[in-house]
Amino acid sequence: MARYTHDLTVAVPLAQLYQQVTDVLKGCNLEILYFKEDYLMAREAPGNVPFAKLVTVEVLVDSTRATKDTTTLTVVVKNEELPLQTQNHCYGVYQRVNKAIEDNKGWNLIRSTESSVVG
Repeated sequence: MARYTHDLTVAVPLAQLYQQVTDVLKGCNLEILYFKEDYLMAREAPGNVPFAKLVTVEVLVDSTRATKDTTTLTVVVKNEELPLQTQNHCYGVYQRVNKAIEDNKGWNLIRSTESSVVG
């Protein structure tokens, strides 16, 4: 299983964060499957890649640490693919999501930490 995480803090009020995150994910051709306070799940539409390569993106919002102007969140990009190569499909989607996060005009990126787990 490939799994890549991105912890970040953005300058946007919590009330506006969910619309911004939804727009970023939809802009990456991901469909929103589930949305609840502090958690959002999206995935690729089936049909373009084999089932095991379909990527799921989870966004976990830490509303307990949110301030009037900043919010902390964790983005997890994962699939069932064995990451036999460093440039695999899941990593490609991860890079696309990260680029969209960085380029989003709806917030300012304050802090960003990336990591990956393979296994």
